[in-house]
Order: sequence, then structure tokens, then C-alpha cells
Amino acid sequence: MNGQIISQLLQRDLEKLKQELLLYRDETLIWKTVAGISNSAGNLCLHLVGNLNTYIGAELGQTGYIRNRELEFSQKDIPRTELIKKVENTILVITEALHHLPDEALAQEYPLLVLKEKTSTGYFLTHLAVHLGYHLGQINYHRRILEGA
Repeated sequence: MNGQIISQLLQRDLEKLKQELLLYRDETLIWKTVAGISNSAGNLCLHLVGNLNTYIGAELGQTGYIRNRELEFSQKDIPRTELIKKVENTILVITEALHHLPDEALAQEYPLLVLKEKTSTGYFLTHLAVHLGYHLGQINYHRRILEGA
């Protein structure tokens, strides 16, 4: 495995995230929740963008991004076009950061302790890709529940 494969997977799923946002027939539903679902698609989108910009952009790409995780779950009613722009910017950040990451770096320890114990950079990047896929599935389900599809 190399950084380019992880980058491609992240880009693929971020493109799917954009498509999910575009599939909402009623844009206001992006920010709705229903009983038993605590996060809206909009907040999950902000969370994914914040997560990837923090752990790939700021840490590996040295972008200077500063995360406000609390806002990821409290902001509401951001226009869909703005959410999509955030996703597109995140794709650019990931592409740039991982393009310059040498394959040897994947075996090295990830610089931050994020999980319960230290991991390799490759392991942590794989974790980020799985995390994105998990929330992407939640967004897809959210849309189908709210739109009766």
C-alpha cells in the first residue's frame, strides 16, 4: 500500500459525499434529524471535512488548518454549495499532502496520539478512510430516510 492508493480512496469517497449532498431534492433536509439519528448530513459533512483537514492537511501537509470540532456539530443551515466547496477544498488538500508523502513515511509512527495507542501513519490514514466511508454510509441512509427513497 502506498500514499497514492489511500489518496485515491479518500478522493473517491469525498466525490461520493458531494454526490450525496446533491441528491437531496430538498436542500433543507441536509440539516434535519429524525428520532434516533443525532447528526444531520450537514454536520457529518462538516465533521469529515474538519477531520481530514486536521489529520492530513494540518499534520501531514502543514497547511496551518485549525479545527473547531464543536462547530462541526453545532453549525446549521450552511448552503449546500458552500458544503460542496468545503469538500472540494478538502480533496485538494488531501491530494497535495499525500502526493508529497514518501511511501516510507507510511511505516513511521503517526506524529499525534489520536487513537488509544500510537499507530503507524499508514494505519492511521487507513483509519481515516474507513471513518469517511462509515459517515458516508450514514449520510446516504439519512437522505433515503428523510426523502422516503
